[in-house]
Amino acid sequence: MSITLNTTMSSIMTNKRRVGALKSLGVVTVGDALTYYPFRVADPVPLRALREARIGERMAFSASVRSMRVVPMNVRRGYRLEAVVDDGDFAVSRHVAGAAARLVFFSYKKQYVDWLSMRLRSGAIVVIAGEPSEFNGQLQFTHPEIMTVAPGSGPADGEYSGVVQMSALKYDADTVEAGLRRISRPRPVYHASSRISSEHIHESIVQCIELLAGTGQDLPGDAATEAPQTMKPMEDGGISGAGTAPADAEFRSGNAVAVGLARAIPDVLPESVRESNHLLHRAEAFLAIHDPLSTADFKRAIGTMRYEEAFVSQTALLQSRSNVRKDAALPCAGVALRDRFIESLPFPLTGGQREVIDDIGVDMAREYPMQRLLQGEVGSGKTVVAVAAMLQAAGSGHQAVLVAPTQVLAEQHHATISAMLCAIDGVETGDDPSRDALSPNDPADLIKVAESAADDGDAKGRTAVKHPVKHSGARSGKQDGAAHAQSDANTRHVPVILLTGGMKLAARRRALALAASGDPCIIVATHAAFSKTFQAPNLALVVIDEQHRFGVEQRESLRTKNDVVPHLLVMTATPIPRTAAMTWFGDLDISWLTELPGGRKPIRTFIVPEDDGRMMGSMFAHIRGRIDAGERAYVVCPRIDADDESDGDDDTSGASQIGVYDDSDAYRRESATAAANTAASAPSQEDGDGAPSRPPLHSVAEIERRLSSLPQFRGIRFATLTGRDDDATKQQVMADFADGATPVLVATTVIEVGVDVPQASCIVIFDADRYGLSQLHQLRGRVGRGGTDSWAFLISRAEDGGPAQQRLQVIQGTLDGAQIAQADLEFRGAGDVLGDAQSGGKSGLKLLRVVKDVKIIADARERAGRLLADDPDLSGEVELAGAVLDFTRGNETFLTSS
Repeated sequence: MSITLNTTMSSIMTNKRRVGALKSLGVVTVGDALTYYPFRVADPVPLRALREARIGERMAFSASVRSMRVVPMNVRRGYRLEAVVDDGDFAVSRHVAGAAARLVFFSYKKQYVDWLSMRLRSGAIVVIAGEPSEFNGQLQFTHPEIMTVAPGSGPADGEYSGVVQMSALKYDADTVEAGLRRISRPRPVYHASSRISSEHIHESIVQCIELLAGTGQDLPGDAATEAPQTMKPMEDGGISGAGTAPADAEFRSGNAVAVGLARAIPDVLPESVRESNHLLHRAEAFLAIHDPLSTADFKRAIGTMRYEEAFVSQTALLQSRSNVRKDAALPCAGVALRDRFIESLPFPLTGGQREVIDDIGVDMAREYPMQRLLQGEVGSGKTVVAVAAMLQAAGSGHQAVLVAPTQVLAEQHHATISAMLCAIDGVETGDDPSRDALSPNDPADLIKVAESAADDGDAKGRTAVKHPVKHSGARSGKQDGAAHAQSDANTRHVPVILLTGGMKLAARRRALALAASGDPCIIVATHAAFSKTFQAPNLALVVIDEQHRFGVEQRESLRTKNDVVPHLLVMTATPIPRTAAMTWFGDLDISWLTELPGGRKPIRTFIVPEDDGRMMGSMFAHIRGRIDAGERAYVVCPRIDADDESDGDDDTSGASQIGVYDDSDAYRRESATAAANTAASAPSQEDGDGAPSRPPLHSVAEIERRLSSLPQFRGIRFATLTGRDDDATKQQVMADFADGATPVLVATTVIEVGVDVPQASCIVIFDADRYGLSQLHQLRGRVGRGGTDSWAFLISRAEDGGPAQQRLQVIQGTLDGAQIAQADLEFRGAGDVLGDAQSGGKSGLKLLRVVKDVKIIADARERAGRLLADDPDLSGEVELAGAVLDFTRGNETFLTSS
């Protein structure tokens, strides 16, 4: 049978239980096995004679078998094999006297015992590694690793010519010296599970390597399940010394395993790239990773495969970017309407906004599609940039669509954009001293300008602009129609169409008809834009807000609806460091908005220990004072209700129980009772592995009930908002919160994106120690948007000095999203920060580390760019082209910046 990297493990392994265990780890093929990398390598096993043994410390030695017997175990089913060994010859080389020890093996499988008996027959020479213990006054090794040594003369020391065949036996090593070097080598350690150990994973991978090289041997029956490590790898041939370039001639003419593996595993990296970076051949790297001679060889091999991942991924990204430029797009060179819009704004643009708008303008004027990622701090003015881009498309006679992840956010975008466009004809341009006093992120300022521009006689239009949440969306077909008509009348030049899944059927049909007409317009939509009923034949620009909330297939459905590919602008407020963006968004041009507009005051952030009743009481008293001053407050909880075993609207799990918020005895008693009830209904404090479970998460229902009973909030109305609420309820809740009818909103993280209430000045986040830094930064950005003083309170029961406490201290110490993102990557890893769809396990990246491997990524990208400039189709690098194709297939998420 011919073995390749695509051969399934089930076809080469007879033990189905092990096949299933490997499959649960994602190891299905031989290629999967070779790329299931160990996370560390164990230290080499020291050589010691039996008289030098230290109880409990692993050691290796050689010995001859004096006697062996198999004893049936009468009390329980199975057998015990005992062998007495003598290390006399080995002890002489250590300048000590020889001694005897007992090797003990237990098994209920007769076949395995018979196979082991053959290996440990009297007179056999073996090399042993294990942990010594003492039993009945005699030194004993239980289930040690053994390697059999061929008797008589063999190849020169240090060489290995494959498994030696003598009589009916197969030996693991030619000489004692070779066996000792082999068994004392550093051993790779793998992420294992309850179904399979690291040792058995290692054994399976080594077997795959030998089969690939054409030198493997099968263990009889199910012996492979329990057999000690009986490996037949190469000795010195093929592994170059650390720090030097591999000698390919030596490598390919070395031992049988190395030579065979080089034939079975061709190199992926171009020869020039490998030599200039002093990297190993791919086959050589696999050997050094899974069967290392030394720790230095292991590290060098891991570095080789890490660079290969960087090179293949960057080549794929650059090819994807190049292929996009072959598509045709609608050039949008008309900037007159965009420039009028900028002049009409009631505030000056920041330098960053002007620069990004200019860059987008240049991109959209080209005949191939723009692909740009706009990353900006919370409140940095991304919406203004997006509107300018959409007006450039509309001013050029085309259509633009803005896709938002939620209906609440889509309605807010619709109202804000309508207000902005009203100002184009309603505000005189030129120097206006009042412009500097207005905030580009305060909808109240936009509303004032929009109202002054609106027709004084049209009360409905003024009301719709003044209360966008309450009067936009799915109220009724008549109201939706009026809203669209009013928007058309006010903007005059560009209709702003709202399209959501919650609209009445008649209003939805009108919106779809307007889009299908092809007339220049701006469409603000939710996931409804991805439906088959949505058609925009003149679509020139797609803007994706909070791009990580949408799947690849959804975004691609917009790009492939028409023959002409629209320009693409994706926006995110989730801070992503430049190094991560270069890796995960390498096919996009990237713009950053780091400068906050004027009028925003820093948000003061406090960490509040949940068991500090005095501090909690002071915090709620402070919030009551802000409410009395006409401001609003958010209270965020991770769960919807106490009975909900799953989380509310995010993936946070576990939390602390509610603490004592007030110094009053009554509240202390009530809090203690609630905590006791919660604990009584909570699951056992021991999970499957014996680790104590964390206290339950706080829930919206519980916190709303308990806070409303506090004396600090007497007479204050509360509202709740969760992902379970229907659209009409969400609209009403947000409208009441914005109006001040319910000044305290207790919600899940559904408010994380897009909720914009300028009067909100305080946010309390329960179980803050259970959130990621980026999410805390997003939630904190919900307050202070109206230019007032603002506060964020992070409620925590994290241990002092622990990782959770350190994360909260990062949030408390800075408002810089870039610093927070960098810290988040270091704490959690790139996969967690950027989402599971972009984690190493899902993106094909298993070794590349975004934070630490910046130089590797940059070097790989530069070299890949030069290679593609000379050979765009990689016709001269067949293996690399195949690796890029394999990476691209199944990694569309990676390549399209999910």
